[in-house]
Amino acid sequence: MTPFTAEILGTMLMILLGNGVVANVVLKGTKGNNSGWIVISTGWGFAVFVGVAVAGPISGAHLNPIITLGLALIGKFAWSQVASYILAQMIGAMLGALLVWLSHRDHFSATEGESDKLSCFCTVPAIRNYSSNLMSEIIATFVLIFVIFYIAGPELVMSSDTSATIGLGTVGALPVAILVWAIGLSLGGTTGFAINPARDLGPRIMHAILPIKGSSDWSYSWVPLIGPIIGSCLAAALYVVLL
Repeated sequence: MTPFTAEILGTMLMILLGNGVVANVVLKGTKGNNSGWIVISTGWGFAVFVGVAVAGPISGAHLNPIITLGLALIGKFAWSQVASYILAQMIGAMLGALLVWLSHRDHFSATEGESDKLSCFCTVPAIRNYSSNLMSEIIATFVLIFVIFYIAGPELVMSSDTSATIGLGTVGALPVAILVWAIGLSLGGTTGFAINPARDLGPRIMHAILPIKGSSDWSYSWVPLIGPIIGSCLAAALYVVLL
C-alpha cells in the first residue's frame, strides 16, 4: 500500500458507495427506489467515511483534487505530489463508477430515463442555470474545504507544555463524513453537490465509454470542475488571511 494506491482504493470505494446509493434510489426496480434525498445524502456521507477509513492512514485520504489543491495552497501538502494524487483520484473514481454499473446492470437496462441513469455517474442540476449552478458548487465546496482546514486532531493536554495525541483509529474518519452529510442535506439539492472534480469527471467519462444510452451532458461538465476549484481557492485564501 502506497499513497498512490491508497488514493485509488479510497476514491474507488467512495464512488462505489456514493454513486451506488444514487443508483439504489433512482433506478427502476431496486429495493431502495424512490427512497429520497435523505437516503442519498446519508449514503454519500457514509461513503466518504469508508473511503477515508481505508486511505487515511496511508495517504491522508484526500480522495478529491480540490482537497489536495487546498492543502497545497496553504502549505500543508507538497506541490510535487499534487499531480500523482489527482491522477490516483481520477483512476479510483472511474473504477468506482464501473463497479456501480456492474452491480446495477439489470436496473440500468430497466430504467428508461436517461437523466436518471446519468445521475448514477455524475451530477445533474435540478434547475439548469449555469451561473446559479456554478455559485452552488462554489459555496458548497468552500464550506467543505474551509471546515476541513479547521478539523483538529484529537489531543489530550496534560500540562502547559505537554500533550499527547489520542488515537481514535477508524473513528477519526467520522468528522469529514458528517461534514459531507451536512453539505448534502443543506446545499446539495441544487446541483447534486459534486464538490469534487474527480467524483464528477471520472464517472462521466465512464458513462460515455460504457454501453449506456443517452448523452453524458458534456455541456454541463465544466460546472462541477470549475466551481470546486474556485471554492477551494477562496477557502484557502480566507484561511491564510485569518491565520
